Amino acid sequence: MHSLVYANWASGGAGRTLRRVERLRLRNSRVPALPVFDAAFFILAVTVFVAGVARGLSGFGTGMIVAPVAAALYGPKVALVALVIMDSLPTIPVTIPVLKIARWREVLPVAAGIAALLPLGVYILKVGDEVMLRWTISAAILLCAALLWSGWRYLGRRTMPLSFAVGGIAGVLSGIASIPGPPIIFYWMAAELPAVIMRANLLTVFVLGESLSLVNLWAAGLLVGPAVMLGITQAIPYFVGLMIGWKLHTRASDEFYRRMTFILIVLAAVLALPAIEPLFRWLGQAAG
Repeated sequence: MHSLVYANWASGGAGRTLRRVERLRLRNSRVPALPVFDAAFFILAVTVFVAGVARGLSGFGTGMIVAPVAAALYGPKVALVALVIMDSLPTIPVTIPVLKIARWREVLPVAAGIAALLPLGVYILKVGDEVMLRWTISAAILLCAALLWSGWRYLGRRTMPLSFAVGGIAGVLSGIASIPGPPIIFYWMAAELPAVIMRANLLTVFVLGESLSLVNLWAAGLLVGPAVMLGITQAIPYFVGLMIGWKLHTRASDEFYRRMTFILIVLAAVLALPAIEPLFRWLGQAAG
């Protein structure tokens, strides 16, 4: 009798232990693993660091620099999620101080345009010819750079509908190639805003845009563990570069700022060219 009771107790205790072990295993399986620290990871980390310096200095440039390299190394979906995660977390402490400097009457219509037409850009990406789209985007960016270099400035009124339209163009470019910056930069630089206001506006509008991107990625089920962890780990070198760029910004003149802006716009056009794709393909194979 006693042996039967003991056997029942033991089997029940063992069952409870097995259930606890199983729950622990399932819980651990839900925790995303760290990315592999291979050559691809460190190539991306260097790229991310450079992008952080550019972002801290000018207020933009992350997507232009990181997106092509990340997509070549990890694929476009993982690159997009990692880029949004990486760019969202470290920029918050840099953006909060400039929120009171940003001109919200200029920021909000542009942000609304991005939110409205970002889905259209994604749709065009899905149904359009990728090579033709990339050539078109590169041509558009180079046109913006040429207009900035020529010194031409838009002298008309900056109305809310016009700002919304500029944001809409940026939203389409963001959906197609993750480069919303050039039309916004050209629009605001044409106004000859002081560098501090320009930078504050850019940081603010891009943080708002990234928040919308996070919501859309979550709704689409793309916030998967490996991509999220890649973004979190790459946020570390990005934050270091961001702080260095922030320190350099306090010492830079408006002229230096505008030159840096022009260089980044041209860089975006070159990286978007289909002719550069073999280089990224080779980079991904060498890192893999």
